[in-house]
Amino acid sequence: MSHPQTHDAPVASGSFFAQPRAVWAVAFACVIAFMGIGLVDPILKDIAVKLDATPSQVSLMFTSYMAIMGVAMLVTGVVSSRIGPKRTLLSGLVLIIVFAGLAGASGSVGAVVGFRAGWGLGNALFVATALATIVMSATGGTAQAIILFEAALGIGIASGPLVGGLLGEQSWRAPFFGVSVLMTIALVATALFLPSTPPTGRHTSLADPFRALRHKPLLLTGLTAVFYNIGFFTILAAGPFALPGSGIIQIGWIYFGWGVLVALTSVFVAPRVQRWVGTVPAVIGTLVLFMLDLLTMAVFAEHQAVVIVGIVLSGAFIGNNNTLITEAVMGVAPVERAVASAAYSFVRFCGGAVGPYVALKLFGLPPHVHVHAPFVFGAVMVAVGIVIMTSGAGVLTRALEGKHASPTEEAEAVLVGDLD
Repeated sequence: MSHPQTHDAPVASGSFFAQPRAVWAVAFACVIAFMGIGLVDPILKDIAVKLDATPSQVSLMFTSYMAIMGVAMLVTGVVSSRIGPKRTLLSGLVLIIVFAGLAGASGSVGAVVGFRAGWGLGNALFVATALATIVMSATGGTAQAIILFEAALGIGIASGPLVGGLLGEQSWRAPFFGVSVLMTIALVATALFLPSTPPTGRHTSLADPFRALRHKPLLLTGLTAVFYNIGFFTILAAGPFALPGSGIIQIGWIYFGWGVLVALTSVFVAPRVQRWVGTVPAVIGTLVLFMLDLLTMAVFAEHQAVVIVGIVLSGAFIGNNNTLITEAVMGVAPVERAVASAAYSFVRFCGGAVGPYVALKLFGLPPHVHVHAPFVFGAVMVAVGIVIMTSGAGVLTRALEGKHASPTEEAEAVLVGDLD
């Protein structure tokens, strides 16, 4: 059964692995950039102990990172359209190197939170430009370039918690310094192997993303993503604190399993589900399963085996939904994809940034710990997303059916911030 809202970019002949060195340099940098999402998970509890911080204070490492990234998404197109993709990539890499290193050298949780915000700014500049650069430089067609980007995203998300756990066993500072070292290698490789990329196309403005949000289907999708991302980051922030019997490396392996499912489902499962049932029903169904997973964790939060399974399993729903919602945004966008993606990323990251803080505020402090509360909160927020998506299903479906991407549009696509 076919659905009008689905489409595939043509794949040119050629080996997937026969790519220029510039592509591999940017792909390697993508892997390290996406590590930042889950890198701090295994060391959250250790940072809280070593820096005498509460769980909600530690959660601000996620909040500052995501909030600044969301705001920065509004300016990445403005910057890239004026200085060119290569300079934008290198600027982002330099900021990540500097702020990750400063976070590792910090002596207070407030300093770490502040430097994570700078890290988020660098990540926004880099990630916003990386896919466009890979599409521009890769051989084998646009579809293969996008798969390569998604593969880098998946490897980064999966390996982040494991790298954080392995290095975190030595010191909570080691994961931050590790990112600085790896990003320095990526910076050198990108500078050497990526050809000069002067700015092309029209100069975008800061007002463009806000104008795009006047389009109802795009706004509905963005609002759905806000509440879905609150559930997403509740898993990342509250999960480690719900596992008091697990050490740094154990938490690293748990979130490694989570990341593997994020990667596999985003690349292999989501496109098939979309073809079978359509984009909007697939998003709603995935959100329902994610909500049920959070509710199960809430009910059995004192049973660590259930929490572990729930965390790992949530990766499948998160990965599936990442691809589906991004596809919906690209499908309903009435403006350039860079502008639509900037608007969408701004809404979802800034909204989702409140999730970790609120979730761990509800968790409480010993002896008044409410281990169930964060997962109840996450489930309720995802339920709100389901209501929004369901209420706008007709509008979104009609918008998707009326919008078909051409091969040229695919080749010029810039999927800003495609990492949750």
